[in-house]
Amino acid sequence: MSQNEKVMPATLPAWLTYLESIHPKNIDMGLERLQQVMCRLPIDLSASTVITVAGTNGKGTTCAMIEQACLAAEKSVAVYSSPHLLDFRERVRIDQQMLSAEAYCQAFTQIEAVRGDISLTYFEFTTLAAFLLMTDAKPDVAILEVGLGGRLDAVNIIDPDLAIITSIDLDHQDWLGSTRDAIGFEKAGILRANKAAIIGETDVPASVLGVIEQKRVNASFSGRDFTLTQRGYQWNWHGKRQIEQLPAPSLVPMNAATALAAIEWLALPLTDSQLRELVASVQLPGRCQIIHQQPFVILDVAHNPHACRYLVNKLSQLSYARLHIVVGMLKDKDSANCLPLFNDFAPHWYCASLHGPRGSEADWLLAKLPADAEARGFDTVTAAYQQALASAAKNDLVLVFGSFHTVADVLQYNAQQQGA
Repeated sequence: MSQNEKVMPATLPAWLTYLESIHPKNIDMGLERLQQVMCRLPIDLSASTVITVAGTNGKGTTCAMIEQACLAAEKSVAVYSSPHLLDFRERVRIDQQMLSAEAYCQAFTQIEAVRGDISLTYFEFTTLAAFLLMTDAKPDVAILEVGLGGRLDAVNIIDPDLAIITSIDLDHQDWLGSTRDAIGFEKAGILRANKAAIIGETDVPASVLGVIEQKRVNASFSGRDFTLTQRGYQWNWHGKRQIEQLPAPSLVPMNAATALAAIEWLALPLTDSQLRELVASVQLPGRCQIIHQQPFVILDVAHNPHACRYLVNKLSQLSYARLHIVVGMLKDKDSANCLPLFNDFAPHWYCASLHGPRGSEADWLLAKLPADAEARGFDTVTAAYQQALASAAKNDLVLVFGSFHTVADVLQYNAQQQGA
């Protein structure tokens, strides 16, 4: 081997460790470096109908419902999403299946062989790998979930046929701006001139409307072009097509409505009966996921005020004796405006430290709670969860929320207990 040849990592864990080490920043906004490397790779999704999904919340569940609809219509479908919960390979699904570690290693090797001295972040490198894997799969439909914002996100190097914005609220303000208008402008970066878009957000900022007008985007708006309305225990969806007597959505209703609009745009040959089944059954790990009865245990990756408000509304509809909350959050999240939303429930708090450069300490979360709150701090999520389970009566509810990391730790612990 010559001195100039690189020794490539041999396993997927080794590759992921390497990718974390080669770029000085975790987040580096801008697409120039990425485009330079992509030009050297055989990435081509032109044979697929590409749908790009941005939004503060609801991206993953919206992608999952469109994915399930494609499968029900016997269309091949690839999904790229992030972050993962337990296995890095969750990030790319081809017809709902994860790919092998070897496939990822081959894609990483291909990128490393051509990038030269161009620096790529972990997310940029893994996004290019996802696009290579999707190019090989040649799916009928490719669904791409934006990681952060939209305009400068790595996913945005691919031009979509349909752009979806699920919701717009405050999160990642350090990167996207401190107002809904600024954040909306970043998300509107996925919109393409004279192409289709679906806007699930009902309170659309002026910045988004401005981009739609400037680019002459063919946009469908929730509340104007499609609606999902509740009548008693049933829901009705009205777009170009009307679907009556839908069951209660398993997803956030706004996200289900947005996904149905995308399904209509795709012109998938699904019956009303198939769509009813879809609305009732689509679920995603870590989104109001129930993993235990007696006590009831719900996991949710909610980590911003918008998602927490939905969670509070959901809790108010449930029946239980006492609420126990296990929470761990990253320190760049708005915990000061998330935690107080739960105060009316007078919960018992189990605050957990999240380790790593972005993780917050339990004491940092405890300081955000009322002085008279019943609360304890723990060094790990697992320790906090174990104590919550031990303290909860059979008719109590244990909620775990605050971060993908928090939910992942509990899922991992739960799997170990079931396997023991």
